[in-house]
Amino acid sequence: MSKYTNVNSENIFLEGYDVLTYYSNAPKKGYDQFKVHHEGVTYLFSNAENAEKFKSDPESYLPEYGGFCATAASEGKLVPVDPENYKITDDRLFLFYKDGENDTLPQWNAEEEERKAKADEHWKNGTLEPMG
Repeated sequence: MSKYTNVNSENIFLEGYDVLTYYSNAPKKGYDQFKVHHEGVTYLFSNAENAEKFKSDPESYLPEYGGFCATAASEGKLVPVDPENYKITDDRLFLFYKDGENDTLPQWNAEEEERKAKADEHWKNGTLEPMG
């Protein structure tokens, strides 16, 4: 487990996106009335059912690498993401940086297994460096 989590200044995870909505291929923001606190972080959900599902098994729904860019994590870096740029592989949620023409998802797709192994190792060993 790393000490890094993608939160804003109010300690809300992933710009308030409901992490369960990714698994139905429709990521959307949650609402303040459906918030859950887990390990010092606030998560927002789009409905009470999603909040309850998360409470019952949070680790099943959390994105990899604390919600930071998976491609950057494979390079030992912590980089914020575009919350709507994602991929689910083997029930694992991976998020990616995207800004205009810059998109790290194609890099991940080109070398997914190698990048996943490197990112997992950096995460496990706590060797990720925040960028910016």
